[in-house]
Amino acid sequence: MRTSTTMIAVAAVSALFLSACSSGSPEAEAGDSAFGECEVTGEAGSITLEPVAADTLTVATNLPSPAWWKGLSPEDITGGYEYCMAANIAHRAGLKSVTVKNVSFDGLVAGQVKDFDIALAQVSITAERDKVVDFSEPYYSSKIGVLTQADSGLTPENITDKQLGVQIGTTAVDFVPKNVSPKKDARTFQDTEGMITAVQSGQIDAALQDTAIVLGFAQQSGGALKVVGQYDSGEEYGAIYPQGSANIGEMDKAITAMHDDGTFDQLSSAWLAEAFGTDPNTIPEF
Repeated sequence: MRTSTTMIAVAAVSALFLSACSSGSPEAEAGDSAFGECEVTGEAGSITLEPVAADTLTVATNLPSPAWWKGLSPEDITGGYEYCMAANIAHRAGLKSVTVKNVSFDGLVAGQVKDFDIALAQVSITAERDKVVDFSEPYYSSKIGVLTQADSGLTPENITDKQLGVQIGTTAVDFVPKNVSPKKDARTFQDTEGMITAVQSGQIDAALQDTAIVLGFAQQSGGALKVVGQYDSGEEYGAIYPQGSANIGEMDKAITAMHDDGTFDQLSSAWLAEAFGTDPNTIPEF
């Protein structure tokens, strides 16, 4: 789920990209091998869009967002899972470029952002948000990762005996007692950093939070921490469209095609694995 806690994960992994961000335009002609560093797939012109600006796909997001967007500002963006997803949509629409807009996350999910074609910002699809924005077909499954000390020996069989930790305000608070059923009540923490510190110090045996968040902390720990598994919580990320957009059907068509042709698997391997040291899809499910 993308909430304020995600920004903590951003801080934990931003350093991975500071030296990797390149200058230069992320734009490329549709039909070239890439938009920026993206490899595009599918057939150019296979969908038809009516973009808000001629010849470009205008994409709203909330930066910085390592792995999902490579670069710290719209002018720097050259790659990333969501940027390359947008590049693939632009390519399939026969558009010449992608234009990135950095917007407020809260404003985005509240339906207050205007003048964009699609927004990609790791937004979990919820019924409440669906009242004010239109969501795409899901493009990424957000799972709950289990972060432990690397030598903890925690397994699906013994996790119920362990002292677990969750952050207040996250979906893990309700998920853990209902689906993990630990013998001890999970400890709650006000913020992710405090929870991670508790794992490092041995105050708790494991922290449960979005896999894409805890992987960042594991990567930064120098091997001291490890994401040993994840639970399928059923949450999914969706793109946001302006309500009533004429492009919804065509962009959903492209997203469905990218699921079917393996494009999303390629994006996860290329961009999420680079940032987190492993592809989140390869973490075993508990």
